[in-house]
Amino acid sequence: MSTTQDPFMQLIRHTESSPMNTAFRSTDEQSNGRPERSDSSFLDTIVGRRGSLRPILSQLEAVAGTNTTVLITGETGTGKEVIARAIHELSSRRNRNLVKLNCAAMPAGLLESELFGHERGAFTGAVNSHVGRFALADRGTLFLDEIGDMPLELQPKLLRVLQEREFEAVGSTRTTRVDVRVVAATNQDLKQMVRDREFREDLYYRLNAFPIYLPPLRERKADIPKLVEHFVQQFAGSMDKTIETIPEETMRALVRHQWPGNIRELQNYIERGVILSSDGIFEPGPLDRCEPLELEIANPTLEDKVRREILVACQRANWKLGGPRGAAARLGVKRTTLFYKMRRLGIRPPAENWQD
Repeated sequence: MSTTQDPFMQLIRHTESSPMNTAFRSTDEQSNGRPERSDSSFLDTIVGRRGSLRPILSQLEAVAGTNTTVLITGETGTGKEVIARAIHELSSRRNRNLVKLNCAAMPAGLLESELFGHERGAFTGAVNSHVGRFALADRGTLFLDEIGDMPLELQPKLLRVLQEREFEAVGSTRTTRVDVRVVAATNQDLKQMVRDREFREDLYYRLNAFPIYLPPLRERKADIPKLVEHFVQQFAGSMDKTIETIPEETMRALVRHQWPGNIRELQNYIERGVILSSDGIFEPGPLDRCEPLELEIANPTLEDKVRREILVACQRANWKLGGPRGAAARLGVKRTTLFYKMRRLGIRPPAENWQD
């Protein structure tokens, strides 16, 4: 099987020990014993990329050497963390910390403390002072993932840091100045959230100084064969297997598949396939059936309109029905009412996105 190295796959190998979601090590790992990398050697892993990612990598290279805030958008699993890491590695801040924070991964009450830190006794349970992510990222880069999930009440404080480069830790009156380059990412439609008054307009424009959009894998079908070859060789090596052949019919099926979970879904599928394969032939299991993309209805009925409205709300809420930012709250109905309507209309969320 061909193992010609694709420059973007080399970029992934540089930036992640596993191709998706492990691009960022802990702060201690980043600041201690991290290998130095020259501008030219890292650029060599990007320049020359063929196909749909070439204009994206050109944008990346252009903005990396500046201090401009970058907003990376795209569906889940498209590689936003990889791009954020590449921006850091190609910048003058590459020898400083790259600090990551997922805004959706913790309660709203703790997010402020994680961003800005807190003083001892600032709130119940604060038995020690805590250094926030902005302080840890001073003279480095802060990657704010899932920025669309940041609570509205905290957004003005983030806006202030971006504009003034200063903040106060929770429970402190001392102003701390920092020099931090912010890269943010989201799979949500922030423009629509601004219109719905779920995201501050001034913060959106501040974050959107340099937008980078990552297309879904279904729009990058020419890249799929190289990705498949890379993942097959990677997982075969980690499992002490030798896989020399990918049948043509298997590759055609992988290229035709819609991959709603994008590169992450492809990676997981290939890993399972390598486990099941033997005799040097890649023989994966059957692909999950994808729901066909919805077509626009020329003369929609009232039921069609209701169904479409529910689908849009669920997708914007990442299929979370309950909670203050769930689909039910967006539609202004009770969660039980929404659940009943979804059952009546035959609306079923993707299994991997179900959040009641």
